[in-house]
Amino acid sequence: MAAPTHLLALDQGTSSSRSIVFDRGGRIVAMAQREFKQIYPQPGWVEHDPLELWATQLATAREAMASAGLAARDIAAIGITNQRETTVVWNRRTGEPLHNAIVWQDRRTTATCAALRERGLEDLFRQRTGLLLDPYFSGTKLKWILDQVPGARAAAERGELAFGTVDSWLLWQLTRDQTGAAVHATDISNASRTLMLNVHTGQWDDDLLQALEVPREVLPSVCPSSHRYGHTSAALFGAPIAIGGVAGDQQSALFGQACFRAGLAKNTYGTGCFMLMHTGSACQLSAHGLVTTRAAQPAAAAQFALEGSVFIGGAVVQWLRDGLHAIDKSAAVQALAESVPDSGGVMFVPAFTGLGAPYWQPEARGAIVGLSRGSTVAHIARAALESIAFQSATLLQAMSRDAVAAGGVPVAELRVDGGACVNDLLMQFQADLLGVPVVRPRVIETTALGAAYLAGLSSGIYGGLEELSALWQVERRFEPRMPRDRVAELMGHWEHAVRQTMAS
Repeated sequence: MAAPTHLLALDQGTSSSRSIVFDRGGRIVAMAQREFKQIYPQPGWVEHDPLELWATQLATAREAMASAGLAARDIAAIGITNQRETTVVWNRRTGEPLHNAIVWQDRRTTATCAALRERGLEDLFRQRTGLLLDPYFSGTKLKWILDQVPGARAAAERGELAFGTVDSWLLWQLTRDQTGAAVHATDISNASRTLMLNVHTGQWDDDLLQALEVPREVLPSVCPSSHRYGHTSAALFGAPIAIGGVAGDQQSALFGQACFRAGLAKNTYGTGCFMLMHTGSACQLSAHGLVTTRAAQPAAAAQFALEGSVFIGGAVVQWLRDGLHAIDKSAAVQALAESVPDSGGVMFVPAFTGLGAPYWQPEARGAIVGLSRGSTVAHIARAALESIAFQSATLLQAMSRDAVAAGGVPVAELRVDGGACVNDLLMQFQADLLGVPVVRPRVIETTALGAAYLAGLSSGIYGGLEELSALWQVERRFEPRMPRDRVAELMGHWEHAVRQTMAS
């Protein structure tokens, strides 16, 4: 019997769970997707049901395999990619979650972060983790669960609880056998988003754990992104399947875009927008509001990236659909936006859950400015779409400044992926604002593709990074067309609008 060459990527995102089967050439064979409930207990709080995350992910994996006509024996390995900072704590014996998952967008630990800063710990966290003290990251979410769930802290100290980001939660569920034994692990890219990992050494840091009051007993082991994590329980798919890759969604997309060397950058247009620039083996701290993170690592050798995160990207289109009821379906936004030649002076800053990089203003809230009697819902729709590009442009500007300061060169092109990158109007406007080409690949499901590639490396499907680089192909290049003085004028209007969201 021929050796299996198909790869199964589990892509657990913020609004849906998806599974994609790829062939050896990185082509999509089959895909399945299911949305799940978004839980908003109070303003600024966002939660998911961990059991629903697992149920939808398992269901889509089975659906994708069935659609492809494949059985477990046909899958060489599984790769997992996930919404990163979302935090789950569960009972090691029963596997039951102690609380809903606290989502990366959640802002409930703003006061905790402020208290840590008041204690003079901001520089410690910045130097050790490459991150900022912000509610975005996992560590303060974990602390909140241990503090707020009755008996949680004592149980954690007894070694009865397990913490993980969503990758660890899925890995536990996938590998759990009849005796209850399971793999409790994470990869370096996810671990580097927790505020608990020393980004330089790749190890959990005792000083940071002490500051956050987190017992080491709850933490998963940290592995390379391409690694033999174990096998799925035979009962899940009819036979065991190797799990060979794990990476946080944005590092996975960087890998799927074949950004394997310093200076290559990508932007993912999903619920949020996430721009990463590979910095090679250099751990570079940003002077312009970005964070330093571990890139997906195919081996033990450390790889780094600079990252900027926009909290509300494609989610602004969902708000137009579900909140404003301006459109019936998300795909209709381009036609509505194109029904007017421009935004008519309207600027939309979608700071629904605060502002991420490079501003880091958790208390900021959304604003629509520049309205006149002539403004229509089409102008608002166009401004909403353009807000995605404006936010991303500020990230690239910061990234290029950091690159130049480190002796490198500004980013020469931006590789793009994610659902909203199919919008040609948005991509052209993005290229205009950036002043560099925006490049869309043939396969835009690069988050899942990166996970598949990582699994393919550990299982021997691929021989190395050069082979993966050769698989990456361009679908379209968007060249900048707007005069730079007009771009400067628009960016000035944008920064003015941003300041309105911070006004108290």
